[in-house]
Amino acid sequence: MATKTTDKAAPKAAKAKAPAAAEKAAPKVATKAAAKPKAEAGAKPNALQQPLKPSAELGAIVGTSPLPRGEVVSKVWEYIKKHNLQNPENKREIVADDKLKKVFGKDKCSMFEMNKHLAAHLKA
Repeated sequence: MATKTTDKAAPKAAKAKAPAAAEKAAPKVATKAAAKPKAEAGAKPNALQQPLKPSAELGAIVGTSPLPRGEVVSKVWEYIKKHNLQNPENKREIVADDKLKKVFGKDKCSMFEMNKHLAAHLKA
């Protein structure tokens, strides 16, 4: 009977070694992925990082200097929150004041429509 017990113990030991071997192999893959070179600092910025010049209407809110699209959206949100222009019952809706009416072209705008209206006021 002692032989049956050792036979059963041997496969368990082999199974226990297999995951340990897989764990040792995994860090090698991670180091190869980490070793890939990143984009150079002087590389051309992608479309979202490209500085764009705001129109005069949008410039009244975010400033007239060229800014990347993400910063323009952030500054518009700062303006909206500073002037409490979100509808309190539906936070997705923006109630435009005089400056934002010139940008949006209407009194109310959803937060999802906002980027469409902002894009019309940004030039490369």
